[in-house]
Amino acid sequence: MGVEDVFPRDQGRRVMLTGRIERGRVRRGDEVEIVGFEGGVTVTVEDIEASRRRVDEASADMNVGLLLPGAAAGAAERGQVLAAPGSIGAHAGFTADLSLLAEEQGAAEVRTGDRLLFHLRAAVVLGTAALAPETTRLPPLHKGTVTVTLERPVALEEGQPFAFRHHGRAAGSGTVTRLPD
Repeated sequence: MGVEDVFPRDQGRRVMLTGRIERGRVRRGDEVEIVGFEGGVTVTVEDIEASRRRVDEASADMNVGLLLPGAAAGAAERGQVLAAPGSIGAHAGFTADLSLLAEEQGAAEVRTGDRLLFHLRAAVVLGTAALAPETTRLPPLHKGTVTVTLERPVALEEGQPFAFRHHGRAAGSGTVTRLPD
């Protein structure tokens, strides 16, 4: 589940993390890992809310709130992912196939060393692009392979789609093709 919002509850003794479950299911009492940024904390789900009702179990495609112990409050923020422990890792770099928009839609050419703003699930992170050695620039309406180095580690998987901005405007989209070993 990608964390979209974090709400403190009961004077900080518990915290509610909201988002949409991408796959699998979660039950009250399950352990989940907070992945991304400076996460890596494993906590127990105390309660689950769906449509303002408490439920015992939630599954894929449901928008839910997971109530966690207050100790998770300092470790949780928008853009992280809640997952079964060890099922997904946080990475500060990846290789991707990019597809740029047309110039009229806001795209500008991308060169090695350009800083782009990547939107990965609910996370928004700055990263530096490095084009393939045989490519000097990637003009609007073109596709290409790029290696990205992010400022903060984010929960990533191969095949994950993302969008990016360049010079403050929407510039294109991409798909993660390879993660570092």
